[in-house]
Amino acid sequence: MTNATACVRAPSTGDPCPRCDLLLGLEGVVHVEGVERVDGHMRVEVSTPWQLMGCPECGVLSPSRGRRVRRLHDVPHGSARVVLVWRQRVWRCPDQGCARGTFTEQVPDLVAARGSVTTRAVAWAMEQLRREHATISGLARQLGVAWKTMWRAIEPVLEHLDSQESRFAGVSSLGVDEHIWHHGDPRRKGPKELTGMVDLTRDEQGRVRARLLDLVPGRSKKAYTDWLTARGDAFRAGVQVAALDPFGGYKAAIDAALADAVAVLDAFHVVKLGTQVVDEVRRRVQQTTLGHRGRKGDPLYGIQTILRAGAENLTDKQLDRLAEAVEADPAHEEVYVAWRCAQDLRAAYRDKDTAAGKKQAEK
Repeated sequence: MTNATACVRAPSTGDPCPRCDLLLGLEGVVHVEGVERVDGHMRVEVSTPWQLMGCPECGVLSPSRGRRVRRLHDVPHGSARVVLVWRQRVWRCPDQGCARGTFTEQVPDLVAARGSVTTRAVAWAMEQLRREHATISGLARQLGVAWKTMWRAIEPVLEHLDSQESRFAGVSSLGVDEHIWHHGDPRRKGPKELTGMVDLTRDEQGRVRARLLDLVPGRSKKAYTDWLTARGDAFRAGVQVAALDPFGGYKAAIDAALADAVAVLDAFHVVKLGTQVVDEVRRRVQQTTLGHRGRKGDPLYGIQTILRAGAENLTDKQLDRLAEAVEADPAHEEVYVAWRCAQDLRAAYRDKDTAAGKKQAEK
């Protein structure tokens, strides 16, 4: 089934109708000449208003050489892929001594030079990457282009954003952690371990930004120190709290480059360490009471996964199994006490009131 519409312009002025501006958001730049939908694809034919054009090389007024058709991929309309068919104007320089010859019009607000993905689609793709955890492959599939085409369209935008030092402004709480990028051969896929820096500064409402600032190859004191040094004295002076995982290399880098900041372990690793203590107590009590490692049917062996979960997530059945295992032997009381301490530690970080959470953590 095919539905087609044409742009209605004011006959005297040649201005586009309001729906053209609504469709593309390029008022006075692009005219929508027709819209056609066939087999789930939307085809939109567009052109630019007529204008005198001088040669970009010598400035001589150039006559038109007609138009050429250029297919551009735009933001999907629902489940339908959208293709803009741009009737791009072509001119010829009349000066015989000019080396320019013919040239075509460029509309950066519509598409980059030699690009096939519209500027609007690139902006949409960036929002999908930022807000919706999209992938390049998924975006390419939605637009109906190849992975390389999608990457070539957004790579310049990412490089431009990466060069903006303004994203490092206002960071008073800085977090660092390692990230495993892949599990393949580093000689073929590049560095495996990366160091990631995160902005943990709270906003006016007290909410943590949790904004990724940068990723650099390596997991070492040098990798973190070099990154901090590159940010400059003003950035380092503004960092008041430096959060890290339990890795000596990051702590040494903080001592060297952020001497005035308070170094703290991040909540995830503190809770993880607390959970590991519960596991250690369970294994020790298991050995003391039965003289062997946990086996199927042993009370403490049957609750090892329950001990790693948050108390608020346990079902009534799981709580009954926990109580039954603890009551099976008086020595199991040690495991229960360790589990309760780990739960209190976890609750201290979950408390929305930071003052109350601090008081609970100190207890």
